[in-house]
Amino acid sequence: MKPVLVLQHEHQDGPAYLLQWLRERGIAVDVRNTQAGDAYPASIDDHAALAILGGSMSANDPLPSLRNAERLILDAMAKQRPVIGHCLGGQLMARALGARVAASPAPEIGWSTIDVHAHDAAVDWFGAAGPVTVFQWHFEAFDLPAGAVPLAGSAACQHQAFAIGPHLAMQFHVELDAEKLQRWADEVDPALAARHATVQAREAMHAGAEGLLRAQQALADRLYARWWAAALPPR
Repeated sequence: MKPVLVLQHEHQDGPAYLLQWLRERGIAVDVRNTQAGDAYPASIDDHAALAILGGSMSANDPLPSLRNAERLILDAMAKQRPVIGHCLGGQLMARALGARVAASPAPEIGWSTIDVHAHDAAVDWFGAAGPVTVFQWHFEAFDLPAGAVPLAGSAACQHQAFAIGPHLAMQFHVELDAEKLQRWADEVDPALAARHATVQAREAMHAGAEGLLRAQQALADRLYARWWAAALPPR
């Protein structure tokens, strides 16, 4: 089986739980970290699926790596290789498909509740309709591209996830693990948290984090399994 291609934009935003999930299942992984100087491949042909991680830059920044990521997203979708995008990765999916990425009505940083829509596609991905707690870190958000099915939203950000067939774009970080949470919590600007109810301070991020992380990783298990299943040969 060909490996999964993981596009990493920055050292501080690695694959974390996604990498753990893939390795536990014996799935080969090819991580390309553009900040480390890794080149993105010319096509998706040597890979079974595509995952795009987050980053502190805007999806609209004029960076060659971002445009290359968009090119690979379209290539993968055209060749029926499932694509999953985390935060910036989801925004790049939307942008590649012609949708707008712009400032979110409010920044979201930390644990927050999103509402999974009550229709079959959303339940198929998330397991049930209704509220679910996920970890966020974003200042921008995506509109829905043509043909996308909205899966979840929140008061602070209308579109939290969408699907197009086997391809999933998320505004949040289900790849979070304990190490990444610890590192990111130390980077929160207390002044930003004081100004926005949607931004958590370090202490709030750690409150109940063990249970929240366990629940989010159970959700990640479901989302990753649904995404990866589309890469497997038909029985």
